[in-house]
Amino acid sequence: MGIFSAFARRQAPVTLEDRAPQTGVKLKDMLVLKQLMDVGADLSAPRHVLYFLYFNDRANAEAAASEATASAFASKVSEPIPENPESWKVVCERHSYVLSMEAVRDNTNYFEQLAARFSGDYNGWEASVN
Repeated sequence: MGIFSAFARRQAPVTLEDRAPQTGVKLKDMLVLKQLMDVGADLSAPRHVLYFLYFNDRANAEAAASEATASAFASKVSEPIPENPESWKVVCERHSYVLSMEAVRDNTNYFEQLAARFSGDYNGWEASVN
Protein backbone atom coordinates (compact mmCIF):
# COMPACT_ATOMS: atom_id res chain seq x y z
CA MET A 1 0.00 0.00 0.00
CA GLY A 2 1.55 3.30 -1.13
CA ILE A 3 1.91 6.50 0.81
CA PHE A 4 -0.95 8.16 -1.10
CA SER A 5 -3.40 5.23 -1.16
CA ALA A 6 -5.47 6.47 1.80
CA PHE A 7 -6.16 9.67 -0.13
CA ALA A 8 -7.06 7.76 -3.28
CA ARG A 9 -9.86 5.88 -1.44
CA ARG A 10 -11.53 9.06 -0.10
CA GLN A 11 -14.83 10.21 -1.52
CA ALA A 12 -14.42 13.86 -0.48
CA PRO A 13 -12.06 16.18 -2.37
CA VAL A 14 -8.49 16.12 -1.12
CA THR A 15 -6.64 19.31 -0.23
CA LEU A 16 -2.95 19.86 0.40
CA GLU A 17 -3.82 20.62 4.04
CA ASP A 18 -5.30 17.12 4.60
CA ARG A 19 -3.30 14.75 6.79
CA ALA A 20 -2.46 11.12 6.19
CA PRO A 21 -4.42 9.03 8.71
CA GLN A 22 -1.45 6.77 9.50
CA THR A 23 1.18 9.46 10.12
CA GLY A 24 -0.62 12.78 10.56
CA VAL A 25 1.67 14.31 7.93
CA LYS A 26 0.03 16.89 5.65
CA LEU A 27 -0.27 15.98 1.99
CA LYS A 28 1.73 19.06 0.98
CA ASP A 29 4.59 17.90 3.22
CA MET A 30 4.43 14.39 1.80
CA LEU A 31 4.71 15.89 -1.68
CA VAL A 32 7.89 17.75 -0.69
CA LEU A 33 9.33 14.48 0.66
CA LYS A 34 8.36 12.74 -2.59
CA GLN A 35 10.04 15.47 -4.65
CA LEU A 36 13.21 15.01 -2.63
CA MET A 37 13.12 11.25 -3.19
CA ASP A 38 12.38 11.73 -6.90
CA VAL A 39 15.65 13.64 -7.30
CA GLY A 40 17.60 11.00 -5.42
CA ALA A 41 17.65 12.27 -1.84
CA ASP A 42 18.27 9.69 0.87
CA LEU A 43 15.79 10.84 3.51
CA SER A 44 17.71 9.03 6.25
CA ALA A 45 20.73 11.29 5.60
CA PRO A 46 21.08 14.63 7.43
CA ARG A 47 20.39 17.76 5.36
CA HIS A 48 19.86 21.50 5.57
CA VAL A 49 16.18 22.42 6.16
CA LEU A 50 14.54 25.86 5.96
CA TYR A 51 11.12 26.96 7.30
CA PHE A 52 9.39 30.19 6.17
CA LEU A 53 7.07 32.45 8.17
CA TYR A 54 5.62 35.89 7.37
CA PHE A 55 4.40 38.64 9.71
CA ASN A 56 2.80 42.05 9.25
CA ASP A 57 5.10 43.80 11.71
CA ARG A 58 8.67 43.55 12.85
CA ALA A 59 7.88 43.06 16.55
CA ASN A 60 5.91 39.87 15.89
CA ALA A 61 8.54 38.63 13.45
CA GLU A 62 11.30 39.22 16.03
CA ALA A 63 9.29 37.50 18.78
CA ALA A 64 8.63 34.44 16.60
CA ALA A 65 12.29 34.29 15.54
CA SER A 66 13.36 34.47 19.18
CA GLU A 67 11.10 31.54 20.11
CA ALA A 68 12.34 29.49 17.17
CA THR A 69 15.93 30.18 18.18
CA ALA A 70 15.13 29.01 21.72
CA SER A 71 13.84 25.79 20.12
CA ALA A 72 17.22 25.11 18.43
CA PHE A 73 16.51 26.71 15.05
CA ALA A 74 18.82 29.36 13.64
CA SER A 75 16.40 32.20 12.81
CA LYS A 76 16.69 35.41 10.83
CA VAL A 77 14.24 38.25 10.22
CA SER A 78 14.52 39.81 6.76
CA GLU A 79 13.66 43.38 5.87
CA PRO A 80 10.48 43.68 3.79
CA ILE A 81 10.86 43.98 0.03
CA PRO A 82 9.69 47.24 -1.61
CA GLU A 83 6.79 45.45 -3.32
CA ASN A 84 5.41 44.38 0.06
CA PRO A 85 6.65 46.76 2.78
CA GLU A 86 4.41 45.27 5.47
CA SER A 87 5.60 41.66 5.20
CA TRP A 88 8.47 40.59 7.44
CA LYS A 89 9.93 37.20 6.53
CA VAL A 90 11.40 34.90 9.15
CA VAL A 91 13.60 32.04 7.96
CA CYS A 92 14.32 29.30 10.49
CA GLU A 93 16.85 26.61 9.70
CA ARG A 94 18.67 23.56 10.90
CA HIS A 95 21.72 21.92 9.43
CA SER A 96 22.38 18.18 9.56
CA TYR A 97 18.70 17.40 10.13
CA VAL A 98 17.06 14.04 9.33
CA LEU A 99 13.56 14.31 7.81
CA SER A 100 11.55 11.52 9.39
CA MET A 101 7.77 11.55 8.98
CA GLU A 102 7.48 12.45 12.67
CA ALA A 103 9.95 15.32 12.35
CA VAL A 104 8.14 16.72 9.32
CA ARG A 105 4.74 16.48 11.06
CA ASP A 106 6.01 17.92 14.32
CA ASN A 107 7.84 20.82 12.66
CA THR A 108 4.81 21.73 10.54
CA ASN A 109 2.68 21.72 13.70
CA TYR A 110 5.28 23.79 15.57
CA PHE A 111 5.66 26.46 12.88
CA GLU A 112 1.92 26.72 12.21
CA GLN A 113 1.32 27.29 15.93
CA LEU A 114 4.24 29.70 16.23
CA ALA A 115 3.00 31.80 13.30
CA ALA A 116 -0.57 31.82 14.65
CA ARG A 117 0.58 32.96 18.12
CA PHE A 118 2.22 36.02 16.58
CA SER A 119 -0.47 36.76 13.96
CA GLY A 120 1.62 35.48 11.08
CA ASP A 121 1.55 32.85 8.39
CA TYR A 122 3.60 29.70 8.02
CA ASN A 123 4.50 29.27 4.36
CA GLY A 124 6.14 25.83 4.31
CA TRP A 125 9.64 24.42 4.15
CA GLU A 126 12.34 23.21 1.83
CA ALA A 127 15.39 21.01 2.19
CA SER A 128 18.63 20.37 0.40
CA VAL A 129 18.86 17.19 -1.66
CA ASN A 130 22.12 16.13 -0.01
